[in-house]
Amino acid sequence: MGHVIVIGRTPTLAEALGAESALKESRIHHCFGVADAIGCLRGQPVQVVLTDPETPIGEDLAVARELASIRPGLRTIVLAATATSSEVIAAIREHVFACFTAPFELQELVDMVRSALVATEWRDGIEVVSGLPHWLTLRVSCHMITAERLVAFMSELQTAVPDDERDLLIAAFRELLLNAMEHGAGFDEDKVIEVTAAKTARAIVYHFRDPGNGFDADDLDHAAATPSPEDVVTSALRRAEMGLRPGGFGMLIARQVADELVYNERHNEVLLIKHLS
Repeated sequence: MGHVIVIGRTPTLAEALGAESALKESRIHHCFGVADAIGCLRGQPVQVVLTDPETPIGEDLAVARELASIRPGLRTIVLAATATSSEVIAAIREHVFACFTAPFELQELVDMVRSALVATEWRDGIEVVSGLPHWLTLRVSCHMITAERLVAFMSELQTAVPDDERDLLIAAFRELLLNAMEHGAGFDEDKVIEVTAAKTARAIVYHFRDPGNGFDADDLDHAAATPSPEDVVTSALRRAEMGLRPGGFGMLIARQVADELVYNERHNEVLLIKHLS
């Protein structure tokens, strides 16, 4: 399936990834440092590198640039003990594949490594338009892998939010993002949507704008209106008939998580506003 390098002082993470059945067809190689990783890259067809979680992000991004100069198609997953919003945005600008801070969830790393191994034409999937910690605007290609990467980056940008609230907020973000990609752009990789994440003293605001014609709010029988089993089953059957991906819970989740959910007239733009305590 592919060749993965894990940089670090100990082989613990490399061994953990190597023991995962989802990566059983991949070769997981541990490198003690950057020099070791460079030597490995020059001699073998490596697809994915995970950086040393004990080094700061600034150093990791320099490593990513160096390794990419040797193997331009390389996908780098940055691991770090901590990261500021500015550092996460810098990672997005540098076109790293993903960024995670401690404590690391092994399953999340496994899933991202698997995505990185099969990713093609991913590098320009996320373009920074405005890169301020309080106002981040991105142009995003309509591809499932791009969505996965963006959700991971956004999760790292909301580390100040309590875990239970952050999980719900990111779940709502993911569903609205996928709705924009699916219904607004038809998962056409040549189309882009615009996503803004803004933070004020009192709120977190997400804005999505897709290139579609919008929708009729009264004609959504493919979306679950309530969490009742009847509505969920009905929406699932309707989506299957329409050839849509499993789901249909985007608006439901967003309504439950958001304090305010505001659409424009065409319904191809939406604001999700979450008030901070």
